[in-house]
Amino acid sequence: MGKIYSGGVPLAEVVRSGFVEGAHRGSMVVLDAAGSVLASAGDVTSPIFPRSANKPMQAIGMLRSGLRLVDPADLALVCASHHGEDFHLARVRALLRSAGLEEAALRCSPALPLGEAARIAAYRAGGGPTRLQMNCSGKHAGMLLTCLVAGWPTDGYWRPEHPLQQRIRAAVEETTGEVAAAVGVDGCGAPVLAVSLTGLAGAYLRLVSAEPGSVERTVADAMRAHPLLVAGTDAEDTRLMTGIPGLLAKSGAESVIVAALPGHGAVAVKIDDGAMRGRLPAVVAGLHRLGVRAPVLDELAEVTQPDGGVVRKAPSLTV
Repeated sequence: MGKIYSGGVPLAEVVRSGFVEGAHRGSMVVLDAAGSVLASAGDVTSPIFPRSANKPMQAIGMLRSGLRLVDPADLALVCASHHGEDFHLARVRALLRSAGLEEAALRCSPALPLGEAARIAAYRAGGGPTRLQMNCSGKHAGMLLTCLVAGWPTDGYWRPEHPLQQRIRAAVEETTGEVAAAVGVDGCGAPVLAVSLTGLAGAYLRLVSAEPGSVERTVADAMRAHPLLVAGTDAEDTRLMTGIPGLLAKSGAESVIVAALPGHGAVAVKIDDGAMRGRLPAVVAGLHRLGVRAPVLDELAEVTQPDGGVVRKAPSLTV
């Protein structure tokens, strides 16, 4: 049996009226610009499922398999966990139409929009869960288009044994520098590969440090040029990339987030209990450790909850 993730340490705390009422444990790693570990907390060498934080590497596998997208905005959408806003859905539809495909070709699970405003709008319009609205529909559209270009069957494109998924696995393993410790089924139905936080952070650092024109740099540039498509209005990934020029950021389910900035380094965070609110103060602390300063980091260092509680970096976190 391989290594098993042993869990983390307190990364964030929840404060109400000056009283600490809870904490979120997790792990994080900070790499310097050369890829060496500058600081860490918790278990950063055992495998975790990065979930949607794997999407940029999955896109690399698609590009290496022949996917060609004229507009970088479409590539950003392939890497996205989009919030299901109208402009996201319109672009996914256009991607499918460009290949003569209908929404029914998508095999991601039906869902309501990830973004709260879009979800409320869908309810008010009398709608329900659809494959198009699912936050991974851009990735699935990219997978379908890749199969058509490569001459692979679209039937079963989401299965681990499909040639597409084999190419994607190779890209994830090459970019992270690790052999996938496990293959699971992601929330969208496609495979998800387990790697360590250190491997994940290293992969993002390689993307932003790659030579212009390389597949890795093409993916990083597309995401950074179109942060609104990568997530959505007021989403944390979008705010980070908009507020820090050159930063590449991507979050994943179960409270994973990765950020990399050329010339500075990379940070990867996993909150053990999966609470999304705990990851922002931690990743801000990691970026501060790299010497990154920006107003958006001041804004995201403390997360105020709708009920008045505040989530902030745990005092014991010394990265």
